[in-house]
Amino acid sequence: MPERDERQRRRRILLVEDSPVISLRTEDMLTDAGFFVVGPAFDIKQALDLAKDELIDAAVIDLNIRGEKSFEVMSVLDKREIPFTILSGYADWTMPEEFEPRPRLTKPIDKEKLIETVSLLAD
Repeated sequence: MPERDERQRRRRILLVEDSPVISLRTEDMLTDAGFFVVGPAFDIKQALDLAKDELIDAAVIDLNIRGEKSFEVMSVLDKREIPFTILSGYADWTMPEEFEPRPRLTKPIDKEKLIETVSLLAD
């Protein structure tokens, strides 16, 4: 097995996504690429618990979780120095300035872009 695949297998990726269909599809894409998915978290409380307590190498965070912005989750990850990408299906990417430079992915998720982005974050 290639060396990169071995490194990815050890990488734990937090997934925060409130849509069960998108969450399952994204989890499958990450798992197929050799990552271990933490979660997925379907609401802010669960996402915060995982972000605070779990061993995580990187994260994929939906911008809007059940009508609530996921900035608090992003702040927790920031404090722990865990890199993340922001995911959204909406055109409005309005967010606090500190999160502006973060990588972004749009829905529907492009598998190659997802794996490329997460691989760079988790390296």
